[in-house]
Amino acid sequence: MTAAAARKRLVVTSDDFGLSAEVNEAVERAHRDGILTAASLMVSAPAAADAVARARAMPSLRVGLHLVMVEAWPTLPAAQLPDLTDRAGLMRADQARLGLDLALRAGARRQLAAEIRAQFEAYRATGLPLDHVNAHKHFHVHPIIAGMVLATGRDYGMRAIRVPRESRAILRRAEPGATPGFALDTAPWAALLAARARRAGLLVPDGVLGLAWSGAMTPARVAALLRHLPDGLTELYLHPATAGGFPGEAPGYAYAEEFAALVSPESRAALKASGAVTGGFSDFAR
Repeated sequence: MTAAAARKRLVVTSDDFGLSAEVNEAVERAHRDGILTAASLMVSAPAAADAVARARAMPSLRVGLHLVMVEAWPTLPAAQLPDLTDRAGLMRADQARLGLDLALRAGARRQLAAEIRAQFEAYRATGLPLDHVNAHKHFHVHPIIAGMVLATGRDYGMRAIRVPRESRAILRRAEPGATPGFALDTAPWAALLAARARRAGLLVPDGVLGLAWSGAMTPARVAALLRHLPDGLTELYLHPATAGGFPGEAPGYAYAEEFAALVSPESRAALKASGAVTGGFSDFAR
């Protein structure tokens, strides 16, 4: 291994593991035949049991917890989460208003703390090692939620957490003329999360790729990002599925394209040329 190669470390993650059979199949195929190294499990999603079974059959796949606090299925009964769920029993979709409610309402905070602990407990019950923690819609950057996750994660052996910070310079090099904006939306909260996580002794990536082009990580974009991979620890995350049309899918997401990006020869060649060492967060936390 060259000195340059040793400076580049990469975790390639699929979010929403357990959301559907199509997502789970894509995770398995992308790990066995592509560049995927990790997946983040939604413990109460419809296909979570199938995801866990696949993960147990792939011990080289590093699996973490994808906390759900918005727009998906809670782990506790909805009746115990009246401030957090909607009439359908799902976690509320009005993320901004929910964030404000957490600041203003002690009851909502108590309910969310209980739900977060229930999701950690459900993950522990799978028996899978906990590689990392992140959250649906990156809601863990909310300072109140971050505090809950850091406090609860300590009880469950959390060692790494995603901090969603993305370099606009890398995006522009990968796709000249690109004008990404989302990379800045969570920057102040992400910086605070990074500082708090590091004080807690957690491993955090130096940068994350996948925010600005979430749902549109095409094979060409992923290969270009890999060709411009920076030094340090990078997390590249996608939302692959073998097909769309399943409950809970995000409108407009190109799931099949993102799956193709993980198994394409172009991506595999670009990763090899980068010289990056790949694995899960737990591999780099040792």
